[in-house]
Amino acid sequence: MKELLEFIAKSMVSKPDSVVIEEINEENIITLKLHVAEEDMGKVIGKQGRIAKAIRTVIKAAAVHIDKKVIVEIV
Repeated sequence: MKELLEFIAKSMVSKPDSVVIEEINEENIITLKLHVAEEDMGKVIGKQGRIAKAIRTVIKAAAVHIDKKVIVEIV
């Protein structure tokens, strides 16, 4: 999951070197915290949060195969 989110985020931003993802594993929940440069925040969130919602949807669809719930937080 972390690699997929990293690939998506780095493809969208102007400064791909500043993309950092923290992964927190709990029992059945994986929390992925996405950190990007301040000027790239708008690109990741999108208008009215549409891109952020699309990213979360793709990650949740991929998480079905590992039987865990994945939460994506944009920090």
